[in-house]
Amino acid sequence: MEEIRERTHFSVGEEASLTRVISEADVAAYARVSGDDNPIHLDDAYAQSTRFGGRIVHGMLIAGLISAVLGGQLPGPGAIYLSQGLRFTAPVRPGEMVTVHVRVTEWDGTKGRITLLTEVANQDGIVVVTGEAKLVMSAFLK
Repeated sequence: MEEIRERTHFSVGEEASLTRVISEADVAAYARVSGDDNPIHLDDAYAQSTRFGGRIVHGMLIAGLISAVLGGQLPGPGAIYLSQGLRFTAPVRPGEMVTVHVRVTEWDGTKGRITLLTEVANQDGIVVVTGEAKLVMSAFLK
């Protein structure tokens, strides 16, 4: 097994991204695991009657993809969330493709704290979620 190395230096402007299609199975699995069975996400007939005119993906499922980038890529292993602001600006529908993009905006190398712009856009380039994440690297907590 390869040793996991936690980074201890970052540069402002560093970026990472992840693209994924949100499947029907993803929506069903998220509803099952989270217990969020709001019909706006699961019931076609109900969702058709709403201002959205159809089902939308759980916002927190999309936010979870931000967490996947932060924990897996940038800042990566050892990153511990301190906070995450989220603003949902447009719906995501099952079957759509989204791209998560994160960019380092601040790095405090003495405290191991990092701030990143977090943004998710759909396949048409429309921003669906925007926010800011603050994390600390676990190597600085020892």
